[in-house]
Amino acid sequence: MRFLVPLGVFALLAGLLAVGLTLNPRELPSALIDKPAPAFQLPQLHQPALMFSQRDMAGQVWLFNVWASWCAACRDEHPLLVELAKNRIVPIVGLNYKDQPEAGLAWLARYGDPYVLSVVDVQGRTGIDFGVYGVPETFVIDRQGVIRYKHIGALTKKALDGKILPLVRALQAK
Repeated sequence: MRFLVPLGVFALLAGLLAVGLTLNPRELPSALIDKPAPAFQLPQLHQPALMFSQRDMAGQVWLFNVWASWCAACRDEHPLLVELAKNRIVPIVGLNYKDQPEAGLAWLARYGDPYVLSVVDVQGRTGIDFGVYGVPETFVIDRQGVIRYKHIGALTKKALDGKILPLVRALQAK
């Protein structure tokens, strides 16, 4: 009898571990899914005198990609974003996160610019409003400005083809 309680606790912990191992760490739940994207108004990276807000994308399905010149994983996903931009499937807006504008501009000049535009979030406040854990992160936002998906980490071809693009196409068809 005295072995049943520890055995039961062990079985419960083993079960929780087994469930945890099946979860995808790139798909952490976000409280923002199916909620309006946080309001922001930030200067554009290439034209700092011009402001941009999420309202400027109203009526369009779009990707909001959080990136920085100091981010190694951003460099890994960047060729995929450049390719996606060439195909013009969905507009991509960049959020240059906790970065100096000059560094962001130099980085885009060196690696290519897949964004219809990038905005500057030097202090990281907009990133915090979006619940950014770290860069890169990508959000799928629908025509009404509602966040429909959040991808944490560098985009992969598998994630893009298997989840993000099918969702974008479904949202565009609505």
